[in-house]
Amino acid sequence: MFKIDELARSVEGNEPRFVEFLRNPKLSCAVYRLPVGAKDLQAPHLEDEIYFVISGRAKLKIAGKDRDVTAGDILYVRATTEHTFFEIEEDLTLIAIFGAA
Repeated sequence: MFKIDELARSVEGNEPRFVEFLRNPKLSCAVYRLPVGAKDLQAPHLEDEIYFVISGRAKLKIAGKDRDVTAGDILYVRATTEHTFFEIEEDLTLIAIFGAA
C-alpha cells in the first residue's frame, strides 16, 4: 500500500525529482515533482502513461496540443507521443503510471 502524502514528501525540494516506487514486468509507478519555473526534460516513452495530478497547476503539451492541468486531473499519454509540462505556476506533483503499450 502507498500513501499519497508520503509519496509527495519523498520528492519535496526545489529541484525536479522523479522517484519510482513500484515496478514489475508490465507496470511501473513513480512520483514526479516539477517546482515552479522548472523545465520538464522528459522524452517520449515506449510505454503508455497515465498521470494523476496530486497538486499544482501547469500546462501539458501532448502531440502539439496545450492543456491546462490542475490537482485532481488524470491525464493519458499514448506511447511514443511527444509531451511536456510547461508554464508551471504552482509546484506540480504527479503520480506517473507506465504500462505496456
